[in-house]
Formats: sequence, C-alpha cells, structure tokens
Amino acid sequence: MKYNPKFKIWRDNKVLIAMVKGSWGERDAEDFARELKAVVTPLLGEDWASVILLDNWQLGVPGIEPVIKDLVRWKIARGLCYSAHVYWPSTVKEFQLDRMVKEVPDRFEVQRFMQPQQAFDWLETHGFHTDNQQKLAVD
Repeated sequence: MKYNPKFKIWRDNKVLIAMVKGSWGERDAEDFARELKAVVTPLLGEDWASVILLDNWQLGVPGIEPVIKDLVRWKIARGLCYSAHVYWPSTVKEFQLDRMVKEVPDRFEVQRFMQPQQAFDWLETHGFHTDNQQKLAVD
C-alpha cells in the first residue's frame, strides 16, 4: 500500500507554509516533523515565520501531541518568531492545538485566523513578506 502524506510544506522567502489534512496518527506527525525540518533548514540561524493551514485537518491521536510539542520547541530554538494558524473556528481543534503549542517562550507569537490572506497580512506587518501566495489555491 502506498503511503500518502497528509501535508504539503514549502517555503516562500522567510515564511514556511504548511497545508495539513485528514486525521493524523503518530507516523503522520513524525513525517511532518522530518519534512518540515528539511524544508526550513536554509532559514536556520535567522528569524522566520510560518503559516499553518488547518481547515482540512481533522485532529490526531494523542500520540501526535509529544511529537508536535517537540517540533514546536525545535522551531522556536531555531528562529521561528511568528506562526499563523488558519482554520474556521473549532473548539475541539483549538483544544488539541493549544495542548501542542503551550509553554512556549515569549519571543514566539501565534495567532489564529479564518482566512489565509489575514495570516499573510499579519506576517507582513512583522516584516515577513511572501512572493507566491497563490500556491494556496493548489489542492
């Protein structure tokens, strides 16, 4: 059986963009962490931001939480300053996301938005510009 990743990750200038979908198991979280680290490697040592598109993500098993918590710590230690989470309001989704992103340093700021353009506009105010946001239309 062919494995089909439940995410796409790319970089646009100093902004990492990830589109996630489906229900996640530990393998999905581990694969996501590995690929994200590879994509962001050119930005290490400088400040960078991220946009995580979560509308099509349908939560995950509890086993993903430590993997994502470790990834969040890794990203912050390597220059992540701002992260925009984009999804239509969902109490359950917000609860699980909060459990994975708690206890982060003051230097890191996360905001939630309902529309991708709002996220990109917010990052722009912090000096993080993107050139090719239309990639969001893919999928």
